Amino acid sequence: MLNPDETIVLVAAHGTNRVLMGFHPEPGNYKAYMPPGVTVESGEVWDFSCPLCHASLISYVDRDLCGIDMHHRGEKHRVYFSRTAGRYATFVCSPSGDVQTHGDHAGAHSLELLEFV
Repeated sequence: MLNPDETIVLVAAHGTNRVLMGFHPEPGNYKAYMPPGVTVESGEVWDFSCPLCHASLISYVDRDLCGIDMHHRGEKHRVYFSRTAGRYATFVCSPSGDVQTHGDHAGAHSLELLEFV
């Protein structure tokens, strides 16, 4: 459970920064919450991992994306999102194979690679 208060909490790392970041749970809403003093510059590539088991969330199907599972109305979906700050690309893959795209930069990724896992 990565969203105890309706904010998805992930471990984010870039350079010497390793912090907890919060993200809005709605795909396509790119609001993020950082600790005081942490700045994120557009174009920086961040690594994300699970705050509980520390597993990397970097996707094996596209290393520019991270992937997490989301449960919506009793159904599990795989959500992929860009690791690059300022690149708005989110994909929601359903068990039936449908892919919803969100964000101005979604077209830069190949949908054929994305899959429900």
